[in-house]
Amino acid sequence: MASISVALAVPRPPLSRLAARFPPCDMRAVRVWRIRCRAEPSSQDDPEPPLEPSLWGIPTSTWSAGLGALGFLETGYLTYLKFSGAEAFCPVGGASCSDVLNSDYSSVFGLPLPLFGMLAYGSVALLSLQQSGKNLLSGLGDTDARFILLATTTSMATASAYFLYILSTKFAGTTCSYCLFSAVLSFSLFFITLKEIGMEEIRNVVGLQLVIAGVVVTALTNTYNMGDSRLLGLNDLTLEPYETEITSQSSPMALSLAKHLRSIGAKMYGAFWCSHCNEQKQMFGREAAKILNYVECFPDGAGKGKKMALQCAAAGLEGFPTWVIKDKILSGEQNFEALAEASGYVAEDFRPS
Repeated sequence: MASISVALAVPRPPLSRLAARFPPCDMRAVRVWRIRCRAEPSSQDDPEPPLEPSLWGIPTSTWSAGLGALGFLETGYLTYLKFSGAEAFCPVGGASCSDVLNSDYSSVFGLPLPLFGMLAYGSVALLSLQQSGKNLLSGLGDTDARFILLATTTSMATASAYFLYILSTKFAGTTCSYCLFSAVLSFSLFFITLKEIGMEEIRNVVGLQLVIAGVVVTALTNTYNMGDSRLLGLNDLTLEPYETEITSQSSPMALSLAKHLRSIGAKMYGAFWCSHCNEQKQMFGREAAKILNYVECFPDGAGKGKKMALQCAAAGLEGFPTWVIKDKILSGEQNFEALAEASGYVAEDFRPS
């Protein structure tokens, strides 16, 4: 009771003074304020997750998954060809493309190189889908998936750079569309992964990336140096020019067609190491092959320190053999019917080969 009495005894300001300090309340404002308080999240609510990096409005994980799937299809096709022994369809490069795909560099540790590419591209596609929230790999966290993805794309980019060096120095003048396409995919996946991770985190693992690149180069170099091949090695590889013996005998039609091709100035560009060039000569036979206007593009050999003949370089060849007949360019090995049609050759005894 004493406290109540003290409270009642406290002097209170007049109502007029209170009214001056607090103007009349607008009930509409009170209702709006209450609505806002209920609608706006409090500071204790969970923050929104950060936005995923994107390229041209598409998440980077989607880009990686799509490119990885594309690479998986390409290398899967090449792996099938290696195991089945079939020839690859080469839209650019013709016979030279097959020469590269069937060379000593197309296998690593005794296994087809495309098989390793298929496993790498498949891993990238799965990891990218995992990052996009598909949860295909149970128990694998986002941090671990990003780390494995970075290691995988670093290995792929390093291997692609290595094989581009091999292609430009050991197979000078050849074109391999599958090799170039795979290199574009590998480098694209590598840079997309760097963008997704960010420069801050990359600085912390750049040393590990260098180690991975070194391991890849060392492994590839060792397996090729240990391979049973007529090639001398990666650092001093050279091929001295040699001539393959033509064992077949020329038919009358082959002799006639060869003379016609020479008379109109048709040229066959080739390389001594090109198996399809030798098969083209075998098709004409010993006598007719000597009549053909054949241009050897590597008369001094191929490899380190060896250059393509100037007339071949000026012709802008994409592969071997290449026929230049009047204003027509025929890439790859050709049969008699195609050569006769391109050159305008007509003979009563002509039969398509």
